[in-house]
Amino acid sequence: MIETERLLLRPLETSDVDAFVELHADPRVNRFVGSFSRRQALARLAEVERQWAERGHGLCAVELRSSGEFIGRSGLQYWQQFDEIELGWTLKAGQWGRGYASEAARACLVWGFETLDAEYFTALMRPGNSASVKVAERLGFSPRRQDELSGNPVTVYALNRRAGLSSERQTPAG
Repeated sequence: MIETERLLLRPLETSDVDAFVELHADPRVNRFVGSFSRRQALARLAEVERQWAERGHGLCAVELRSSGEFIGRSGLQYWQQFDEIELGWTLKAGQWGRGYASEAARACLVWGFETLDAEYFTALMRPGNSASVKVAERLGFSPRRQDELSGNPVTVYALNRRAGLSSERQTPAG
C-alpha cells in the first residue's frame, strides 16, 4: 500500500470489478483508455493480479483517505511489446482538476524508482490527451518516440532514473 497526503493506493483486484467498469463507462474517461464489459474487466483485473504476483508491481486502486471512495487507478504496467514499464493514471471525471492524478502518479513513480531496477519509466499518451500530457510533464517526463499500442498511435514519454524528481515535482498538490 502506498499512502500520500490525500490518497491510498493498493493493488487492484478482481473484487474491484464494479468500480473498474464504472470508471471506464464514462465517455469522458474512456475516450483515451477504452471501456470494459464486466467480463473484459474481470479478465483485465486478473492480468493485473498476475502482474503483481509475477513482477512485484502493477496497477493500483486510488482511494480517498478521507472516505475510502474509489476514484480511479494508477500504477506501473509492464508492456511486453515494448519491454518497458509504463506509469499510468485514470481518474473519475468528477475528480479531475484537484491534483489527484499528479499525486497518485508521483507516489507510484517514487515507489517504482525506490523498489524496481528500472532505468526509466514511460507514459503513453494518445493524441489529444492534453490533461495527461500536463501531468506527465509536471512529473518531469519528456517525449521519447512515436509508437502504437492496441492499434492506436501514442507518444511515448519517458523519465530516466538519473533525472530524478525535483523538489517542485515532489509536492503533493503538483
